[in-house]
Amino acid sequence: MDEAEVIVVGAGPAGSAAAYHLATAGVDVLLLEKTRFPREKVCGDGLTPRAVRQLIRMGVDIKAPGWTRSRGMRWVAGEHRVHIDWPALGGYPDFGLSRSRHDFDDILARRAVAAGARLREGVKVTGPLTDRAGRVIGVTAAAGTTAAGTAAGAAAREAGAAREAGAAAEAGAAAGAGKPAVYRAPIVIAADGASARLALALGLRRDPDRQIATAARRYYRSPERSQDEYLELWADLRYAGTDRYLPGYGWIFPMGDGRVNVGLGALPHRRYGNADLRAALDHWLARTPHAWGLRDENAEGPVRSAALPLGLNRHPLYTRGLLLVGDSGGMISPWNGEGIAQAMEAGEVAAERAALALALPAGPGRERVLRDYPVEMNRRWGRYYRLGNAAADVVFSRSGFQPVLNRYVMGSPFLLKALARLLSNLTDTPSRDMTDHLLNTVVRLVPAPPVRRR
Repeated sequence: MDEAEVIVVGAGPAGSAAAYHLATAGVDVLLLEKTRFPREKVCGDGLTPRAVRQLIRMGVDIKAPGWTRSRGMRWVAGEHRVHIDWPALGGYPDFGLSRSRHDFDDILARRAVAAGARLREGVKVTGPLTDRAGRVIGVTAAAGTTAAGTAAGAAAREAGAAREAGAAAEAGAAAGAGKPAVYRAPIVIAADGASARLALALGLRRDPDRQIATAARRYYRSPERSQDEYLELWADLRYAGTDRYLPGYGWIFPMGDGRVNVGLGALPHRRYGNADLRAALDHWLARTPHAWGLRDENAEGPVRSAALPLGLNRHPLYTRGLLLVGDSGGMISPWNGEGIAQAMEAGEVAAERAALALALPAGPGRERVLRDYPVEMNRRWGRYYRLGNAAADVVFSRSGFQPVLNRYVMGSPFLLKALARLLSNLTDTPSRDMTDHLLNTVVRLVPAPPVRRR
């Protein structure tokens, strides 16, 4: 039971998607998760049609209780407020969803188990296991970590001061350390999040030229906004106490259960550095109508924050038997900060390549198939992400979305529709309409980035 054909590290959206698709292909897959479900995760909880398509491909029952549908987005910029419905495309549903990550990840992990994956919770992977040639043949781990240790580890990440972080980490080690364990497989998929423990152990460093955004979110009891049909995005937010625009945006996402998920995502400003998101959040919510209930007395839980690795910022995505998916590969969209759809899509592609590779004997043929994984991800996202990285560097990291959502764009239905599809990467190929044709042409004109190998 300590061996498998593929080991997937991390049971978030990327890892569970990879495990599900591997299992449906008949592969013996072991899914290792350091925490225990259900568990919290810092996220906006809003899902675009691109993510909904991946849920459907996994057979998730999105008509069950707990899912809240959205018709589209509401953009707010100054005095302008516009509604943009999700497009009716052949390749995507025309609706989005909201669901708390508290049980969203659990649902995906259970789908993987139902397909045949073996899930082990409370197993914290500590590093890759390699043979004499340096090829990954499994992972080392601490098995049987407790919920107390998981909570203390989360506290360490949340703590702002070094002393608090160190104390929380020590408490986590004392309360939740498990027994050393070894798990073996000829292929390992790293879905271990932004920490990217496995990638770093193999020397796969983050590209220092790529941005790392930060996000902060909090839940509020807001019956008035909880049943909203639109995901609301605010583009005119400012640094607290200044007239400078925040290099990001704010969101209000309805949860359908009397709550809303409210948060901010921002890039480091080219001149002023990282923003104080908690102060910016308070400054913004003070502007909202009191009837919405976005005040401290209606809050549920603290403000939580997380790092967002953007724009394919870690390379190569495959090396020596290890494939990177989701946040471990820096796959969050530089256009809008969305990561769930990209994580699940990459998990499916990685699963397909791993299943194909396992159909071949160990050797050059199998390696050739695995090395095609970053080629395929570059084909899908390379140009689009390269353009998004440029937009993040030149525009978003200076003034956020305010220059883009000016009064001319906000007053033009065609430009709004085109911009919405660009930001959410919702186009059909081949093109179905003029908007598709325009966006696909623009992306094709961007030179493809080189595929980095090791």
